[in-house]
Amino acid sequence: MDNPIHRRCTTLRGLVLLVAAAAVLLLSPAAVTPVASHNDHGVHNNYLVLVRSAYEYDKKVHQNVSSWHASLLASVCDSAKETLAADPSAMTRLIYSYRNVVNGFAARMTPEELEKMSKMDWFDRSLPEQTYHLLTTHTPEMLGLTGDPRRGGLWNTSNMGEGVIIGILDDGIYGGHPSFDGAGMKPPPAKWKGRCDFNKTVCNNKLIGARSYFESAKWKWKGLQDPVLPISEGQHGTHTSSTAAGAFVPNASVFGNGLGTAAGMAPRAHIAFYQVCYEQKGCDRDDILAAVDDAIEDGVDILSLSLGHEDAIDFSDDPVSLGGYTAILNGVFICAAAGNTGPSPATLVNEAPWLLTVGASTSDRRFVASVKLGDKVEVDGQSLNDPNTTMGDPRPLVHDADGMCANENVLMAQNITGKIIICDAGGVVSTEKAKMAKRAGAAGMIVVIPEVFGPVVIPRAHAIPTVQVAYAEGQKIKEFMQTSRDATATFVFKGSMFKTPQSPMVAPFSSRGPNRRSRGILKPDLIGPGVNILAGVPSIEDVELAPDAVVPRFDIKSGTSMAAPHLSGIAALIKHAHPTWSPAAIKSALMTTAEPTDNLRKPIADVDGKPATFLAIGAGHVNPQKAIDPGLVYNMTAVGYVPYLCGLNYTDQKVSTIIYPEPPVSCANLSRLEQDDLNYPSITAILDQPPFTATANRSVTNVGTASSTYVVEVEVPASVKVEVNPTKLTFKAVDEVLNYSVTITSADGRAPASPVEGQLKWVCGKYVVRSPLLVVAGARQA
Repeated sequence: MDNPIHRRCTTLRGLVLLVAAAAVLLLSPAAVTPVASHNDHGVHNNYLVLVRSAYEYDKKVHQNVSSWHASLLASVCDSAKETLAADPSAMTRLIYSYRNVVNGFAARMTPEELEKMSKMDWFDRSLPEQTYHLLTTHTPEMLGLTGDPRRGGLWNTSNMGEGVIIGILDDGIYGGHPSFDGAGMKPPPAKWKGRCDFNKTVCNNKLIGARSYFESAKWKWKGLQDPVLPISEGQHGTHTSSTAAGAFVPNASVFGNGLGTAAGMAPRAHIAFYQVCYEQKGCDRDDILAAVDDAIEDGVDILSLSLGHEDAIDFSDDPVSLGGYTAILNGVFICAAAGNTGPSPATLVNEAPWLLTVGASTSDRRFVASVKLGDKVEVDGQSLNDPNTTMGDPRPLVHDADGMCANENVLMAQNITGKIIICDAGGVVSTEKAKMAKRAGAAGMIVVIPEVFGPVVIPRAHAIPTVQVAYAEGQKIKEFMQTSRDATATFVFKGSMFKTPQSPMVAPFSSRGPNRRSRGILKPDLIGPGVNILAGVPSIEDVELAPDAVVPRFDIKSGTSMAAPHLSGIAALIKHAHPTWSPAAIKSALMTTAEPTDNLRKPIADVDGKPATFLAIGAGHVNPQKAIDPGLVYNMTAVGYVPYLCGLNYTDQKVSTIIYPEPPVSCANLSRLEQDDLNYPSITAILDQPPFTATANRSVTNVGTASSTYVVEVEVPASVKVEVNPTKLTFKAVDEVLNYSVTITSADGRAPASPVEGQLKWVCGKYVVRSPLLVVAGARQA
């Protein structure tokens, strides 16, 4: 399907005043790219150019936005003018012309040309190229999606997300995977306008869309029109897509582990895939914006982004924030990963309040294996070795000379033939250590996980029998080696075990708040399964890992990248059940029903064993069964964020950049909204000055029983006082909206020395609408 808007200068064909429809040509991300078009000299960089909000294209002069952007570019690029006049097809400057997400375009220019452009009255600002990164079964049962609907089996009551379209932005997809089998699927809804660049034997009623934002050198310079296929370069995109909406696949396992029927969260939802990430290049900002631009017009309902930047990016510069706002403006729910740089504080990404920001938790499944020591003591760990195999007789235990088993020459120099070697973390990944140990003759390997991971073990498939153990368990094994003259051990592979106590737990890598761009908005919003997730991957050959076969079509992966598609799929179930709900309503339903406790009914723990803070879990762990029927929701439109952005002291131009294509705004003519007054499902009170009190205002919409009365319950430490007005909310109809206020005051008249946590609940029969309540001191602005 041709698209006349996204086109490069190579397709402008005399486009300064009039543009004919042309095929879509998309550019690969490159930080510095020498351009080979006519009369171009010097080094050309890629820039995102933002146009001032007061300027829009004149339909009487320009056929569309693309032709207008081409004329703006040509006005400052001499070679662009010459090329347009002499050979329009050779023009290679305009990369993307954005229609929805921003008022601007991406282009290649020299620094001198950019300097000239900056003096134009229409020019707002430019942003140099920026790279983002990917943030990298049993969970349907754990989350209560399966089973008898009378007992909460959500698949039965939500029709598994049928008819909902989930857009995935990732690194490519293996379209032939059985998780994307379209058998029994209905065609996509009539609103779908996207395209699938695979042939008809790959595209079907499950995988309805697939396109890449990468342009090969041959395609670029030879002017070929064939699109680049979004074939998976790694495993990430196939894994996230099958997690969100994979079809049922029986007998799925990883070397016999986790054996069962694999399925995504919304098995009957459709998948539209947009490849924006590449193994050697990362994820380019301009490609991300272009993909969101297309996805909105294609007709997706949900967008799932398991990617982000390592830094806190200004909302007006961040493609996830910019694209996310335009998405919710068009009724598209957007879900983004929180990042994988925990457990340090203030490491979270994707912080904008219109995004659902998802942290990662463990599930209650473990792939258990034991190290049986010579004294018959068993030390538990985890392994992906086939549970039907055995190591046999005990083998001598040895410790690598350099500790980490990261140097093959050192391993070869040691006598480890037929022995089990114990390796600390570091140096290289454990899968490479296993291959080196195998070549050195080792019979098995024990990998000791870093202490910061606590009890959380993330097993991988290894080339030799391997057990990975937590740091504390590793010390027990090392102590046994030191106190035993001839230390031996063997492995016992026990396979999958479920209902592990103290589950879920916060994943050690899951990024933590506080929100660096908006302290008054608690992030992450909630957590979902993101550790040891079994889902589809491309089959690849690995002779050392599986000499007689290819690696299985399923694998275990961990990351907030795995948590985000869980929530995207669950959001699709809610969207099917409540098709008229806004993105804010769906987010509210997920957050206010999230669980702050584990399967022992104790507070969700962090990896240090202590209760996790709100900065790690947000509202808690997702509970889909409750989210489908939340009782009340905190609803709002996209326009409701405008006074909030003004309250963050954004300039008029930056606010207008974020909310494009809405009309430009003047914050001076609006009532600014403090962060704690945004109608958000969580409440953060910033006590920034004496008398250290703050009031937050909220509105709730009744989506439960028409005639109902909710009574407030507040739980906070004695260090703060909380007053809610009114204390009862009586509704007479569905969709009725009622307001309340919460005043939080320091009990001793001083600013809290550390964050104070509590909760506010509106209770009516089976409904418990819970908001985490966080009280912090310090400045309101980051």
